[in-house]
Amino acid sequence: MSERKKAVVIGLGHQALEDHLPGLADSQFARLAAVCDTDPDKVAAQAQLYQVPGFTDIRFLLEGVRPDFAIVAVPHHAGRGVIETCAAAGVHVMKEKPFATGPAEAAELAALCSKTGVELMVTVQRRFHPVYTAAVQLLEQIGQPYLVEGRYTFHCPDPAAGWRGQASLAGGGALMDMGYHLIDLLIWYLGLPDRILADTSTAALPDADYDAEDTALVHLAYDSGLYGSLLISRSTGPKTEMLTVTGPRGAVVIERGRVRRLTPDGQLIESLTRELTRPSAATAQIDCFCRILDGERTNPSGPSAHVAHAAFLAAAYTSQNTRTPADPKEYLL
Repeated sequence: MSERKKAVVIGLGHQALEDHLPGLADSQFARLAAVCDTDPDKVAAQAQLYQVPGFTDIRFLLEGVRPDFAIVAVPHHAGRGVIETCAAAGVHVMKEKPFATGPAEAAELAALCSKTGVELMVTVQRRFHPVYTAAVQLLEQIGQPYLVEGRYTFHCPDPAAGWRGQASLAGGGALMDMGYHLIDLLIWYLGLPDRILADTSTAALPDADYDAEDTALVHLAYDSGLYGSLLISRSTGPKTEMLTVTGPRGAVVIERGRVRRLTPDGQLIESLTRELTRPSAATAQIDCFCRILDGERTNPSGPSAHVAHAAFLAAAYTSQNTRTPADPKEYLL
């Protein structure tokens, strides 16, 4: 890879500022060529900081810069339009999760990428953390899993604020947004469940007007006999992220910076801890994407994979309304 690829960042919210822009700065295969956002003040600040052109119109950005790929981190309801615009220009896309707001949109975007030859990768960065990849090997040591328990919680002072509080814009609340990480790990490690039953709540702020859930409890079952639950909340402290998988030979406990393998009675067998000072997972995923574009790697997080994530979410939200378990495979379009 003789020349670094030109990348642009579309959407200058928290995720771009904390992960994608620093990740590009450390990349060995890509360089930041421009930034874009609908807020001219955000554009001006980041354009000055990184000494690159700034745009408030995506079409002008793509025509003026002609990037190799775009990192897209926009509100959920705007993602489809940005992907369609990039695909029309032949620009590859790294898309901040979620891939889509529903199964139909996911299927249509997957078909669009296939038709246009645009490579798309969803930025599920935990797949690029050594802790999470090490868990794959440790899970082989515990036998056939029979229990999985996940928890991802933190306290957001105002879960009703902005577009994230409106289901029509976000596609869903805590489960669609932060829960996407646990869903991705679950599918990666264990596959798509056979039955899902979910309960959701918007009770954290009784006087606020919002309908995108602040809390979700999802019950899971597999035909293999594996069962469990996920608790996701953006209104409950302390901040916790954990996935525990239990089998007859012990358990694997996966946290943000640590993975442990335990005996059946809970004694530690081995552990791996990782300390971070830079957004290295973002850089690793960007470099991986560059290798994918050069045909050196296959895409582990492409559209076809994330149709399953959309099906999981659709089954969860459907079961909440019907009060009966739903099979996510019925939503694989």
